[in-house]
Amino acid sequence: MNDDELLETRVDGRIVHQGRYVTFRVDTVRDPDGGLHTRDWVEHPGAVAILAVDAGEILFVRQFRTPAGRVLLEIPAGTLDRGPDGTIEDPAIAAPRELGEETGISAARWRKLGTFFPAPGFASELMHLYLATELSALRDYTGPEPDERIAVTRLPYAEAIAMADRGEIADAKTLLGILWVERLLARGELA
Repeated sequence: MNDDELLETRVDGRIVHQGRYVTFRVDTVRDPDGGLHTRDWVEHPGAVAILAVDAGEILFVRQFRTPAGRVLLEIPAGTLDRGPDGTIEDPAIAAPRELGEETGISAARWRKLGTFFPAPGFASELMHLYLATELSALRDYTGPEPDERIAVTRLPYAEAIAMADRGEIADAKTLLGILWVERLLARGELA
């Protein structure tokens, strides 16, 4: 089966709710055989995730996540800002901003590792994963955004990898980041 036999075409849709960051939509789509189906999905501007590494350690944040109902260990991340005209912020600008806002840390070197859809079954969010190295503390850091309660922690590479192996990390972007650390270590690209 080729991809053309899998494509769906939007024929109608409506906005159920428009929030600060996301829009909830219900669309009617037509499949290649002419069948009509309903798709509930979330329109999202995208996000960045930062794999900040330094001296054999990965920088993490711990925060309560309402949908998960618990505190999760995650790599720093954040939503791309949407301008008044609807344009979406450049991920290369958002990544250093989010790292600074969440952790009080800046990085002298940045490398984009890739992009991925965290939940393509129901959301359009495209996440941009960056490697940040040569870390240093920001001057005059006043803490995260007022609506965020975040605890910053560092873990050695081996400990983070072991936690992922034991199923102690439940956040997908963080698991992907840890897999990248393993790949970079295997290729000799991380010290």
